[in-house]
Amino acid sequence: MDIFDRLKVAAAADWAAYVEHDFLRQMGDGSLPQAAFRTYLAQDYLFLIQFARAYALATYKSRTLADMRAAKAGLSAILDLEMDLHIRLCGRWGLSPADLEAAPEHQATVAYTRYVLDCGQSGDLLDLHVALAPCVIGYAEIGARLAAAIGPALESHPYREWIGEYAGEAFQNVARDARRHLDELAARAMTERRFADLAALFGKASRLEADFWQMGLDGAR
Repeated sequence: MDIFDRLKVAAAADWAAYVEHDFLRQMGDGSLPQAAFRTYLAQDYLFLIQFARAYALATYKSRTLADMRAAKAGLSAILDLEMDLHIRLCGRWGLSPADLEAAPEHQATVAYTRYVLDCGQSGDLLDLHVALAPCVIGYAEIGARLAAAIGPALESHPYREWIGEYAGEAFQNVARDARRHLDELAARAMTERRFADLAALFGKASRLEADFWQMGLDGAR
């Protein structure tokens, strides 16, 4: 197993709470209320702004050009891929980028994003990328799983654009690169004694991701 699989096994309950959350179940079967998705999407836009800062921090924390290029690729995926998706989808409800940026951050948004930034500021590059992994690699796994489960019906699915974005080759490549880079960092900087701390960090980040889904569901009530 690579380091990402090891982390998922070590934090199995937290990981399951994230990737098997009711928000995703409802998204998959098409029953997710539009209000829940809109709440999630607007907050995720603010979330991505903070994650862009995290990748900028990763550049600062990098000691090799290869690590800097990996951070640049992550930053580009956010600014040029994911945020464009959010702008397109929110534009259908009359929400401009300025409207999204002016929205107040939900507590769940603040909790996860600042946790990741704190991991990067107080730790090293491996800590930061472990904290980022549930998002960047996890979304690729979620998108691929949902697309496979829905099959040809995805063409008429209410959340086809979101699912298609994360199941698509562009984002899958981003996640594969992030996973490979995480493994390289672990080979350089991880000891077996340190693994328990990294697994706890990964588990906390996964729980905060689950809270983010729940924030979307709560927004529809």
